Amino acid sequence: MQVFRAFLLAVAILPIASNAATGGLYASNRLIQLSETQTEWMNESQILELISHQQRFRDITDARPQTIPISLSSQPTFPTTLTHQAQVKPLLAQVSETVPRSVLTNFTTFTNRYYNNNNGKRSSAWLLDTIKSIASSRVNVTTFAHRFPQSSIIARINGTSHNDEVVIISAHQDSINGNNPDTGRAPGADDDGSGTVTILEALRVFSKSSLVPKRAVEFHWYAGEEGGLLGSADIAKQYTSDGRAIVADLHFDMTGYPTSPPVVGIVTDYTDDNASGLVRQIVGAYTDLSTVDFTCGYACSDHASWTANGVRAALPFENQYVDGNNNIHTTRDTLGTVDFGHLVKFVNIALGFIVEVSDAQ
Repeated sequence: MQVFRAFLLAVAILPIASNAATGGLYASNRLIQLSETQTEWMNESQILELISHQQRFRDITDARPQTIPISLSSQPTFPTTLTHQAQVKPLLAQVSETVPRSVLTNFTTFTNRYYNNNNGKRSSAWLLDTIKSIASSRVNVTTFAHRFPQSSIIARINGTSHNDEVVIISAHQDSINGNNPDTGRAPGADDDGSGTVTILEALRVFSKSSLVPKRAVEFHWYAGEEGGLLGSADIAKQYTSDGRAIVADLHFDMTGYPTSPPVVGIVTDYTDDNASGLVRQIVGAYTDLSTVDFTCGYACSDHASWTANGVRAALPFENQYVDGNNNIHTTRDTLGTVDFGHLVKFVNIALGFIVEVSDAQ
């Protein structure tokens, strides 16, 4: 803490300038949570300095008052073993690199997808149109507005007998240049364009299949993850305040940069043991990869917003190293660094989770 306190002093002396729209989200200081025990009120320049130093944090300003987490014992039931292999395996034959590659090629052409400027707004609008064009007619696609220009996107497939229970598959759509968030080039191919197209391909395959889920399935593309999990915090707060029965969130943040040999990293902190256990089984059954457990740290990605609200969450990662891809938040996070053969195995994971947890038939 003493080292980090010294860093905060440096923030005040050496702020990063931003040309993003004045007012709005950063019209006044924000309450930033740096760990479970440390919070600080910070201005925009200080927050951007955290980002430039790869410091993870949650912006909890608008998440207060925090909804009292629901006990897992009172949440919807969750499977502990795989029982839907006959339903899942035919879907895997429909998974292709074609759509993910095409969408990500276009998605990375935006200068950046910074949540607090017009690039973030435009890229979100483009993604919304793309999702609508790819999903089948049984999918309802809507936006979720925030206090900043970029909107989150939600695509819902209704369930049958348990439509009030929701299985969430998520990724974040924004990208950022750590040294120049507003105007700096940030292709964000892996972080998190890879997760974005992973769940889009899962939506395409599942929505066009004949399978019908008993529980509702929602695909979420969060805005503002790089600003402290902003979009997911707003949605998690809204859903829990409304009393929605969320079965689990399976989050995909970076799926295209494997190690050698390739593995699936299973995040074990700020996640649910049962959900992570099911993901390990899914990886074993529906991919040719092994799993390696690792810790990601506080506020690692948007799954933390659900965990903070007492909702089960799991995060399968592209490898076993939280900092394994040193291209992220720079101009180097380009399409050419993404291994699409590895990425589509995470589509298999998403499809397995959807079918198993929603009890699709």
